[in-house]
Amino acid sequence: MSRVASNPLALHRFRPYFEAAPRSSSLVATPSAVRFRARSPRLRIVACEANPNPTESSTSEKLVLEPSSENDSAADQSTSPSPNVGLPDVPNKSFNKQIAVVSALAAVGLFLSARLDFGVSLKDLTVAALPYEEALANGKPTVVEFYADWCEVCRELAPDIYKVEQQYKDKVNFVMLNVDNTKWEQELNEFGVEGIPHFAFLDRKGNEEGNVVGRLPRQYLLENVDALARGEASIPHARVVGQYSSAEARKVHQVVDPRSHG
Repeated sequence: MSRVASNPLALHRFRPYFEAAPRSSSLVATPSAVRFRARSPRLRIVACEANPNPTESSTSEKLVLEPSSENDSAADQSTSPSPNVGLPDVPNKSFNKQIAVVSALAAVGLFLSARLDFGVSLKDLTVAALPYEEALANGKPTVVEFYADWCEVCRELAPDIYKVEQQYKDKVNFVMLNVDNTKWEQELNEFGVEGIPHFAFLDRKGNEEGNVVGRLPRQYLLENVDALARGEASIPHARVVGQYSSAEARKVHQVVDPRSHG
């Protein structure tokens, strides 16, 4: 065992020095020696230098960071959404004008079609109707309608009657008899008219095959007229009654006009 001198003056000869060993062998870099990219939150490249030199550092930083900056700009351009992607095209003024013109034409077409259908009146049917005596003498089947100007159902069915008449006017006679005219008292009793409109379907010899009364689907009238035109022995709708106006009201509106067939 060595002997340590007790002289205080000799203590400087034995000066122990202890230094803790570093826990890791990783390189400790000073803040000035580390270069981070501050432009992007993604830290892709870190340049470390043991002996920083201001001149070389700026050169090194330029050489290292510039390629990364170009790559980042290209990546940002490829990943950034286009301002027009996913957004609907806004209609321009020309497109809106075209829509307005088409809508206006459609509205006019609907209006005109409605006028053509509902513009037909009882007076129009009366003017186009054949006189009763002439219809019985020409050898064609005949449809006789008993009506009145005040009859609401008669006015409503006028467009339907007109369409059927235009389709079969060359094969079937259409006659209009106004129940307010006292001239037709005998026919009213003969055909048993109690409600109007009353449609009597006569064969080529003037014999009644059946009748329908009141508001009914146009198909009923169309099928009966078609059967008459083809010379069928009977009609499909021989005794059908719908909503009608009472013929008793004619007593209030009676007029004497022997010259009129309506």
